[in-house]
Amino acid sequence: MRTILIMGPGGSGRTTLAAATALAAAAEGNRTLVLGIDRTDTLGAALGVPTGPKPVEAAPRLTAWRPDPAQDFLKDLTSLQDRASSALDLLGASRLDPEELTPLPGAEELALLRALRDAALSEKYDTLVVDLPPAPQALALLALPEELRRYLRRLLPPERQAARALRPVLGRLAGVPMPAEWLYETAARWDLELAAVEAVVADRGTVVRLVAEPGPAGADALRTARLGLALRGLGTDTVVANRVLPEASQDTWLAGPVAQQRKTLEEWRETYDVRTVAHLGRDPRGTDDLTALAVPGTGQAAPAMDWRVTDRLGEDGVLVWRIPLPGAIREELDLVRRGDELAVTAGRFRRIVPLPSALRRCTVDGAALREGELRIRFAPDPKLWPQSP
Repeated sequence: MRTILIMGPGGSGRTTLAAATALAAAAEGNRTLVLGIDRTDTLGAALGVPTGPKPVEAAPRLTAWRPDPAQDFLKDLTSLQDRASSALDLLGASRLDPEELTPLPGAEELALLRALRDAALSEKYDTLVVDLPPAPQALALLALPEELRRYLRRLLPPERQAARALRPVLGRLAGVPMPAEWLYETAARWDLELAAVEAVVADRGTVVRLVAEPGPAGADALRTARLGLALRGLGTDTVVANRVLPEASQDTWLAGPVAQQRKTLEEWRETYDVRTVAHLGRDPRGTDDLTALAVPGTGQAAPAMDWRVTDRLGEDGVLVWRIPLPGAIREELDLVRRGDELAVTAGRFRRIVPLPSALRRCTVDGAALREGELRIRFAPDPKLWPQSP
């Protein structure tokens, strides 16, 4: 299945272009699903069809779905209370009634991730178009599955489950109750669900399509988003310059905005694959307006942002880990090794990644940023590196 994640700053027309992209994919003959989580149903307003917790047909071969985070939150918390009933009784805690439960911050994003996973596993669709939240929240959302899985592995390591039979004995020896079986089972289920979402996001058939209005604010947003995506190993297939004014406007009071847009587009074309979408002079509403936008189709797979290890043992005696970070600034980079993990900070973004197996037997020997690529040198540790006979 082809998955297109639509991302851009708030106010860039991101949701409208997500709807238009889904409509274009359906017109190409693909069974298409468009997902959104905006509470005000801007997706439905663009499509001309109200959307909600139940998928609706918005056009031939096009389904729209806006999952309800309250339903998922209520279901998960009720299940957790049921499983933890004995622990709650031991602590003297009272249960929360369904009527008093309201979704916590982040529930909408989790609902979108779950819907993304369910849609990918359903095999009902050829193309999935996802209207992500505004860029800062979207980048945090795409990082969430990997980070939550790391937290789960640290707090409840799977290998501890091997000592199930010893837990009562260990509990008596330690004088404290050991984690209940349901806790490990819940952690394992969450890890499996998060792994499924992570696999969809990291799949070769998944691309991120950036949307922005050409101008200084849009240019800054693109640079930031591109760096954040690169740190996650995600590439972009196209940058859609939205609401582009016609050149005929240059003899009117719009001459200034037209010139600014033209200058920005010229700069973008030096770095990105840019497609322009004209300003209709009104907010697009309904399938006719969306079709008139003439947005790019499903396109081709974006080039992979591979983090590859280069063997330079023969020439320099090191292995080089090459990490693409387009737009990174040397002064805003930071590296910290902790055991078999490496924390990489680029600007406002940070990611903790496990080292490839070969690099775990090495020490960090330096790093350099060249041509948008972070190159980290690793020297073999004589204590750990296999020695030639």
